Amino acid sequence: MALGLYIEVSVCLRPQGLLVRADGEGADLPGGAAHLGAQVAAKVLGHNRFELRVSSQVPVARGLGSSAALAVASAAAAGADDPFAYAVAVDGHPENAAASAMGGLVAAAVIDGQPVARRLTLDAGLAFVVVVPDRSLATAEARRVLPVLVPREDAVFNLSRLGLLVAGLADHRQLVAAAGDDRLHQGPRSALFPEAPALLEGLRMAGALTSCWSGAGPSLLGICVASEAGALAGAARELMARLLIAGTVVELAPDLNGVQVTEEERA
Repeated sequence: MALGLYIEVSVCLRPQGLLVRADGEGADLPGGAAHLGAQVAAKVLGHNRFELRVSSQVPVARGLGSSAALAVASAAAAGADDPFAYAVAVDGHPENAAASAMGGLVAAAVIDGQPVARRLTLDAGLAFVVVVPDRSLATAEARRVLPVLVPREDAVFNLSRLGLLVAGLADHRQLVAAAGDDRLHQGPRSALFPEAPALLEGLRMAGALTSCWSGAGPSLLGICVASEAGALAGAARELMARLLIAGTVVELAPDLNGVQVTEEERA
C-alpha cells in the first residue's frame, strides 16, 4: 500500500561520469555507482553519464519501502516505459515497487520471471498512524530471525487473516482487529524490537481498528478512520514516551496516484 511519504528524483544527462546528489532521508548512504537509484537509472539509460538528484522523506531501513520507492522514482526519472518492472529487476520487492508505481492498495508477485501487479479496492476514509522508532532494521537482519519452516496451522492462520484484512481495507466497517494478527514474522521479529507487542496492543486500545508491523519493521501501523487519526497519533506518542522509545509518529493518508513524472528545463 502506498502512503503519503515521497521520494523526488531527477536525472540530467551530462557529458561524462556519474554524479549523485542526495538530501533528506538516506542522504548518508553511499553514493556513486553503489547508489541504488544510480544503478536503476543506468540500467534504463544503458550508460552512467548522468546526474542523479534525490530528495527523500522516506526513512531508510524502517520497513517503509524506501528502496523500492527510490528504484521506481529513479526508473521513471530516467524515462523507463515501465518503472515497476525496472524497480523489481534491481530491488527485488514486487509488492513495494507496485505500490510506489501504481499507488493505492495492490497485490504483486513475480510469475514465470515476470512482475505482475493488480489493484485492490481501498476505502478512501482510512488513515494510517505510523510509529517510526529511531532504530533501523535491515531487511537481511529481519529475515535472519525467521524460522525456515512454519507449522501448517500458522500458515492457515495468516491466510485467513489476510482475507479479513483485504476486506477491511476495502470497507473500514468490516475491518476487525484480528485482521492485523500474525504468526509468521511479527513474533520472531519482536526479539529485535521487544516493545513492539505493547505498542501494537496500545494502538488498538487507543482506537486503531487494527495494528501491525510495516513490512519487516521496525515501523508499526495503526489503521483508523481519518477523523480519529489525530487522537490516535497523540496516544501513540504518549505510549512511546511511557515505554522510553525514541522516534516519531506520523499521520499519513494513502497515496492513490503512484509515480508522477514532470519535465523540467534546467539552466
